[in-house]
This record gives sequence, C-alpha cells and structure tokens, in this order.
Amino acid sequence: MPSLPEKIDPAQLARLGSLPVKARVIVEGALSGLHRASMHGASVEFAEHKEYSPGDELRHVDWKAYAKLGRIYVKQFEQESQLTVYLVLDASASMSFAGHAVSKLEYAGLCLAAMAYLVIQQQDKVGLMTCGDRKVETIVPPRARTTHLHDLLGVLERVMARGGAGDESPADVLARIAELSRRRKALVILASDLFDLDDKTLGALATLRAQRHDVSVLHVLDPHELSFPYDGLTQFESLENDHKMLVNPNAVKKEYLARMDEFLVRCRGTLASTGVDYHLVPSDRALERTLFDLLVTRSRLGPGRRTAAAQRAG
Repeated sequence: MPSLPEKIDPAQLARLGSLPVKARVIVEGALSGLHRASMHGASVEFAEHKEYSPGDELRHVDWKAYAKLGRIYVKQFEQESQLTVYLVLDASASMSFAGHAVSKLEYAGLCLAAMAYLVIQQQDKVGLMTCGDRKVETIVPPRARTTHLHDLLGVLERVMARGGAGDESPADVLARIAELSRRRKALVILASDLFDLDDKTLGALATLRAQRHDVSVLHVLDPHELSFPYDGLTQFESLENDHKMLVNPNAVKKEYLARMDEFLVRCRGTLASTGVDYHLVPSDRALERTLFDLLVTRSRLGPGRRTAAAQRAG
C-alpha cells in the first residue's frame, strides 16, 4: 500500500494504478488525514471507543463522535438494517472536459469509487448507474459482497476510460431508482456537472426526496470553468457537438463569470428547495476532503441505520 500524502492530488492519484487501489487510498487518506488534523486534548473519552488508526475497519467509524469531539473513533455497533446506496455517474460529453490535470469524469469516478469501497467495507449494498453515455447502458445492481466491489469498480473504470459520450440528462436514471426503491429507503449520490439540470431531472430528484430517500449531489466543475483563465484569441470547441467559436476571452470574461455565478446560485437554490444535499466540487480539490465532507454532512451514510452511540445521543 503506498504511503499516504498530506493531500491527495487528483493528478497524482490518476497515475497510481488500478481503481480499487485508488479508492482505498482516498478512503484511508480521508480518515488518517483527518486523524492527524483532529483536535487533541479533548477531555471526553468513551469507554467503548478507541481512536482510529490506519488498518481499523472503516465500517466501525463513529461519525457522530467525530462531530462532537473533533476526533475520529471506531466502535462496534449493532446493524439495524442494511443500507442500499445508488451511485449515479454523469458520463455525458461535457464531463470529459479537462482544463486541469484530470477530467470532470475522472474526478467524479474516483469519488464514487471511494464511496463504493467505503459502503462495501460497512457491509452495505452499493450499485452503479451511468447516464449520458450513448455507447452502453451501464447498470450494476446493488449488492454487498466484496467480489461485487471488484465488478463495480471494473465497470466504473471502463466508463471513465471511454470519456463522456452523450448528452442525456440524469432524469431517467433517477426515475428508475425511484421505481426500484419504493419500499426501501436508500442513499442516492449523483456526480455531475449539472449542465443538463432541467425540470425533468429536478422532478426526479423531488420524487426521490418525497419517498424519503437521502440524496446528495456532487457538482463537479473544472477550475477553468469556474475562473475562465484564458487570455488571447482562443478557439472554443463544444464537447457535445461540432460547434467551434473563435473568441477574445477578455471581451467575454465578465459576462461569462456572471452567468456562471447565476448558474451556481440556481443549482444550489433549486436543489436545496427539494431537500437535496449539494456539494460544489472543483476537480482539482483534494479527493479525501470531498469524501469526508460528504460523510460528515450526512453524519451517517444514509437512512435506516445509526450507530448505537448516535441512538443514545439522539
């Protein structure tokens, strides 16, 4: 196992090896990195807890204890019910943009791979669906076996290698999850640039929330899309059609940034109004930080199960 850096750079990780190795590095980096940065000297200790150290089983991490004490603990807990997690990857053409070191698709795939690894470590079920990929319809049904993780990551790796291929919105995939999960609550995580955030997609998200599913959106954008750092006459090419445009960036930068700001405000506002957990994630951000923020915001990995300590605290 490679030694863990202080911050896991996406470009460095992309060169590391197979996707299962990358997923484990992200998860271990999130936990060990936060262990180093946690608050020392906290006066409260739990008799049935011990502080996390690399190698401890990830399914025993008590996130509720971290929220209270600022330190990472592991604890045995009683499993109330098995959680089902659906990972949804936007594989549309716009996701292949890579103004920075890695494309949005690669970054999103790495985040979801790490989440899949963590879910399986907790002995829960995880499935994968992709949208916007015209070359193949990718559906990996949720299962909890370790061998299933290998299969899921293999499919995810192939999708990431192909690059973005289509322009379909996530609406149909989200609607399918709503249909499959009517009787059992689930956690749904969508990784997308949200360029196709239309009324149909918002309606599908609202349906999932109405069914009391937990829904998180990782809004993955390239730093160049957020800052528009271009200078001098530049030719821009659409990734979703053959359209090209020669532009003086200085003449359009102000309007572009204003429209980008409007876009971000709309995404955040409309998703919040439906009860969706929203995370804006630049594709140069340290991957362990993205994973940790997703977990801490939720306090747990989804509905239907809490740690014994959390039950007593609640």
